[in-house]
Amino acid sequence: MGVEAADTVVTTDLTVGGMTCAACVKRVEKRLGRLDGVTATVNLATGRARVSHPPSVTPADLVTTVEQAGYTAQLPEPPRQERGKGGQGRQGEQLAWGAGQRQQLLVTALLALPVLVLSMVPALQFRNWQWLCFALAAPVATWGAWPFHLRALRGLRHAAATMDTLVSLGVAASFGWSAYALFLGGAGEPGMTMPFTLLPSAGDGVAHVYLEAAVGVPLFVLTGRFLEARARHGTGQALRSLAGLAVKDVAVREDSGAEKVIPVARLRVGQIFVVRPGERVATDGVVVEGNSAVDLSLVTGESEPVEVGPGTGLTGGAVNAGGLLLVRATAVGADTRLARITRTVTDAQAGKANAQRLADEVAGVFVPVVLSLAATVLGFWLGAGADPQAAVTACVAVLVVACPCALGLATPTALMAATGRGAQLGVLVTGPQALEALKHVDTVVLDKTGTLTSGHMSVTAFTAAPDGIGGEAALRLAGAVEQGSEHPLGRAITAYATKSAPHEPLPAVREFAAEAGRGVRGEVDGHVVEVRSPGDGLEGPLARALAEAERAAHTPVLVLVDGRPEALVAVGDLVRPGSYRAVDRLRRLGVRPVLATGDREATARAVAGNLGIDEVHARCTPEGKASLVQELRAGGHRVAVIGDGVNDAAALAGADLGIAMGGGTDVAIGAADVTLVRGDIEAVADAVRLARRTLRTIRVNLLWAFGYNAVTVPLAAVGLLNPMVAAAAMSASSLLVVGNSLRLRTWRPARGPAPRPHRDRDRRQNRGGDR
Repeated sequence: MGVEAADTVVTTDLTVGGMTCAACVKRVEKRLGRLDGVTATVNLATGRARVSHPPSVTPADLVTTVEQAGYTAQLPEPPRQERGKGGQGRQGEQLAWGAGQRQQLLVTALLALPVLVLSMVPALQFRNWQWLCFALAAPVATWGAWPFHLRALRGLRHAAATMDTLVSLGVAASFGWSAYALFLGGAGEPGMTMPFTLLPSAGDGVAHVYLEAAVGVPLFVLTGRFLEARARHGTGQALRSLAGLAVKDVAVREDSGAEKVIPVARLRVGQIFVVRPGERVATDGVVVEGNSAVDLSLVTGESEPVEVGPGTGLTGGAVNAGGLLLVRATAVGADTRLARITRTVTDAQAGKANAQRLADEVAGVFVPVVLSLAATVLGFWLGAGADPQAAVTACVAVLVVACPCALGLATPTALMAATGRGAQLGVLVTGPQALEALKHVDTVVLDKTGTLTSGHMSVTAFTAAPDGIGGEAALRLAGAVEQGSEHPLGRAITAYATKSAPHEPLPAVREFAAEAGRGVRGEVDGHVVEVRSPGDGLEGPLARALAEAERAAHTPVLVLVDGRPEALVAVGDLVRPGSYRAVDRLRRLGVRPVLATGDREATARAVAGNLGIDEVHARCTPEGKASLVQELRAGGHRVAVIGDGVNDAAALAGADLGIAMGGGTDVAIGAADVTLVRGDIEAVADAVRLARRTLRTIRVNLLWAFGYNAVTVPLAAVGLLNPMVAAAAMSASSLLVVGNSLRLRTWRPARGPAPRPHRDRDRRQNRGGDR
């Protein structure tokens, strides 16, 4: 956050205080937009403004402009890594503000409740009860409602009207009319009683007091704001969880072997630090010593612990669940993966969906329209000869009920909850535009290597000759001779042999020789071992294994011991386990999968057939992938591209939506709109369903916000809504919107049984069963 420069445009984040409704948001955006070259997006739920401006406009100019609009503004404070457990800084300020709000609400409730009870229960109205109510209501209408009065006066100085203007006028009108009724209208006579009805009434010759409205409006609005603040605090849980992963201190291993504890802010790239069992990894790095299991669930959403050892990369924030690790730092500060995740979530929550922009436009003119409507209602009733108190009651009800809080909260609360939940599930969304694009995607272009497949060579099948030395012995000899090879096929065979017998070291090889394009040979345990491409003449199980490897577009490798064929090894890039379910779930969501890869035709067809993908484009260059995307878009399709490499960057940037694998290159991630942190392609379907649920939630919120005003304002205008009931309804509308958004925090992706690979079904059909 803070300030970022990009060529001639600067992006500055501001913390804006004093905003209470969508009208405030629109006013701040409009005032900042008056500066030359400045555009701003303001988020009511987070209290943040993201401003793009030329370098000639300084952050101080932006702060001054916001303050001139009647609000407070400041640059966000950088996080204090050395902050202790006392919770100092901005978090402490927020807690103090919350305590002050609770205190004001508590005192207001203690004063207002007796007034409400006496006004609503005629049987309890003793002699001179109205004067006690007046004494209790006076501090509520002044001190309790002072925040509304203050912001209304501040807006008046800047010729602005907001929700606070409506509340302030409603309280002042109710209390002022009650004071008039008590002192001049006959309501102050001893023994006076007043019936309570939900609908306004008058006409008995005595002016009624509306002290219940004067105390009920600030009480209900303050209660609503307090509950809103707590609910909105809940929508930001993801960011607080990410912040909680940050380590404050780290033990650094010095050259002498001694350890020194330093603040993590002083850690530098290349330094070696210690991670003990149960501790969090301080920053991104590579293990240089030790073996352990690491829990990445809070960072990637992946629940299974990951085994790590020397050479394994680690992500800051992960928890060491096993032994002692020495880690060399590879990134610190803002360059770490955790910092990038936090930045992405924060940026996403600062944006606006198209629907919310429309709501803000409406809110910008809504409050002046309501003020005009209230004045018109008052004039109409008085001109029609109605009782003055009935006219005032209708006017006050219109002012109170029309507050546009729900409009301002409809989108940001849903977006905060959704992006936070997505981050917990390992799906990072750059903003509301990406969510909207996700909802409408109907075609997904999938890369193969590293996306649908693991991206590295592995042994897919090992078949031993029936009358030979045995599969275990042949595998050990093949793995041993391949120890001297740097070829990916050789490394895959050696890794497979080592994994098959982890407690038995592979024997040494003598007279090793590699023949380019053919294979390797050497002497192992007195045997001449060759691992090379198979030729003709194989029979029995080895011949069938060779044919199967070729059909699957895997690379067959023959193992000969002393000139005799002993085994056939199939090596290939394995399809990720989640790819089967991911493609099937996308198809069920109405999204058509298309495979585009730079690999050869046979391999691409084999993978596509295995996953049930009908449309395949092989031997695609980066330009070819980008052209394919443009062709699909020209055909009227909403296209998403999923990739992980530099060769996918152009297609990712040119699609309606770019989705990058979390383990991919920085170029691919930078060009994408969505990043799958845990590197699981199945999360794509989760992202689509979360986007659809989020936008459905936003639509429901906006429908409620507009529908609420469409129903209640006319009722208030015709005198069918008591001001106190209007205040409760207004607060309830905001709470319903926030509560509906909070449901996204508990959203869980559906997990059905994994569909079986298509290749297995074809094999059963052709051969009558599995081998």
